[in-house]
Amino acid sequence: QVQLVEFGGGLVQAGGSLRLSCAASEGIFSSYVMGWFRQAPGKEREFVAAIIWSGGRVYYADSVKGRFTISRDNAKNTVSLQMNSLKPEDTAVYYCGARTGVVDVTSKDRYNYWGQGTQVTVSS
Repeated sequence: QVQLVEFGGGLVQAGGSLRLSCAASEGIFSSYVMGWFRQAPGKEREFVAAIIWSGGRVYYADSVKGRFTISRDNAKNTVSLQMNSLKPEDTAVYYCGARTGVVDVTSKDRYNYWGQGTQVTVSS
């Protein structure tokens, strides 16, 4: 059973940066995919970014490409999301997820484990 805890949310002005981190309670095996999703009030949880633990292949939603960077630290069992040039529309609760298998990494329904979420608020 993998437990995930997110850190690093907060309030930032538009154009600013935040770094989110997600710590796993146990070793993430090479077959895992780690993803970041977000959910704004009244909206569905949407894909933001994902990384395949083995090899480090990354995926991004079009809305964050060029602004967000996902990375992993094998030694610390953590995955991070560096968010730059933040916009008010990035405001949401951000969730870290983990899953096995690499089919359709953008689908939230394929993730087995979730963190509790961390609030990111971008003011205009």
